[in-house]
Amino acid sequence: MSINDVGMLFSFIGGLGMFLYGMNIMADGLQKSAGGKMQKLMGFLTKNRLMAILVGAGVTAIIQSSSATTVMVVGFVNAGMLELAQAVGVIMGANIGTTITAWIVSMSEWGSVMKPEFFAPLLLGIGAFLVLFTKSEKKKKIGEILVGFSILFIGLSFMSDAIKPYREAPIFAQAFAVLGRNPVLAVLAGAVVTAIIQSSSASVGILQTLALNGVVNWQSAVFITLGQNIGTCVTALISSAGAGKNAKRASVIHLLFNVIGAVVFGIIMFILFRFNAAWGAAAINSVEISVFHTIFNVLNTLMLIPFANKLVKLSTYIIRDDKEAEIAEITPAGEMRRHLDERILENPAFAMDTVMGEVNVMGQSALENLKAALEGVETGNKELIRSVFDKEKIINEMEKVLTSFLVRVDNLSLTEGQHKVVKNLFYTISDLERVGDHAENIAELAENMRKDEISFSKKGFKDLKLISSETILALESALKARELSSTQDAIQEADYERNVDKLEDELREKHIQRLSKGKCEPESGVVFLDLISNLERIADHATNIAGYVVSEYRKPLPALDEE
Repeated sequence: MSINDVGMLFSFIGGLGMFLYGMNIMADGLQKSAGGKMQKLMGFLTKNRLMAILVGAGVTAIIQSSSATTVMVVGFVNAGMLELAQAVGVIMGANIGTTITAWIVSMSEWGSVMKPEFFAPLLLGIGAFLVLFTKSEKKKKIGEILVGFSILFIGLSFMSDAIKPYREAPIFAQAFAVLGRNPVLAVLAGAVVTAIIQSSSASVGILQTLALNGVVNWQSAVFITLGQNIGTCVTALISSAGAGKNAKRASVIHLLFNVIGAVVFGIIMFILFRFNAAWGAAAINSVEISVFHTIFNVLNTLMLIPFANKLVKLSTYIIRDDKEAEIAEITPAGEMRRHLDERILENPAFAMDTVMGEVNVMGQSALENLKAALEGVETGNKELIRSVFDKEKIINEMEKVLTSFLVRVDNLSLTEGQHKVVKNLFYTISDLERVGDHAENIAELAENMRKDEISFSKKGFKDLKLISSETILALESALKARELSSTQDAIQEADYERNVDKLEDELREKHIQRLSKGKCEPESGVVFLDLISNLERIADHATNIAGYVVSEYRKPLPALDEE
């Protein structure tokens, strides 16, 4: 091997690196710019299989990776957010969506204007300018997409140039002739390469680069492409390790779908090449690879749609029910862990949406515990009071689960706005944990009242109910503001919080007057003052939560004093 050959090898490896890196940057930029749209796409997902297929195709076209989509599906199934019947449709659609990348790569053959060396440097310059010199988050996202797109094509150009001097070399012709004559070997080669680089889009792109230089024949290209579709299943299979049985079944369905399709189309193409050997030996270009890749995935989907339920059933035979595994700890915190499946981290937008939903769950738990504690004060019910202490432990556990997951979300590739939301969610769960603590304090006061037989006058209970209702309304408004990202509800919360502050001052003064006049016992007076103090603190935390929502719209509320 000469120094020139070594240089060409380095050029090819460098081109491959740029191609993979560019694809990653482009996909990342697309995810950031279209994260909200993807959430809406998944929201349209119903038990209608056609809709599920369209959603799968749409999401994969956006994130440029069927592997990532399938891994997310495995995560959703494991979290109980997606049924296996729905997962089948999404998996089928993902295979169609992944063909977009092949069409992008084949643009090089659409004309001289579409060649990478013609427009990629210009797009790279524009993209870099937008990323480095603009303050608009939207323009920065566009810049990232352009940079990734450009690096992808420049990488293709490097690989193509490195191969070009060897297009007449016998090794290529011999290698692809062997692969063409041995379909099993070709399928295996495609599967192994794809499994190694964890992307069918990338492996198809590499094959297309070889095709651009006329060194790939039809027979080998077809069988390698079929193998690439099988190889992409490896990522989901690895991802499902340690997951629940339904998550494993989802990855098995993905494998079955691609293997069945590869076998059926492999046999058909083998027969066709037997009858037309000249066609099989003829050179294939990148556009023709894109056409075959698309036709295969579309026809495979159409072929297996009627048998989707059979695939689900077959997966249950392969992955059987484990009775022992089914006996798992089913607690609110355990359920939250299940929902916050690490596979969801494959897509930042989905991860954000999911964790926000779980923060709302924690908020509702804190609200329910507050109501239970206040009812315990009124009724003195022992079991109810004890339930508050038990639920407080759950709320503390929820805080740990959410904090741990949010740390991982914050390390993802997020926009500036998403990072701000994550930061606010950290603050929110901290405030909710403090609300839980105050609810526990109220329950402890209720317990003391029961043990020491302390009670309030009718006037005292009336006053307590008044400030309690305003506090509950404040917390409800804050939670609604967080759930709906509603500044209107946040502003409403501020009104309730002011009422609580006003009532706390008034009731404290009135109660002290009653104490001084001997109209109530000192023991009950101390408990009463502690109760309204805890309620005022809860309202402050509600205002904090509402304030975080408002801050996301650059309209911050006046800061409250720290406890």
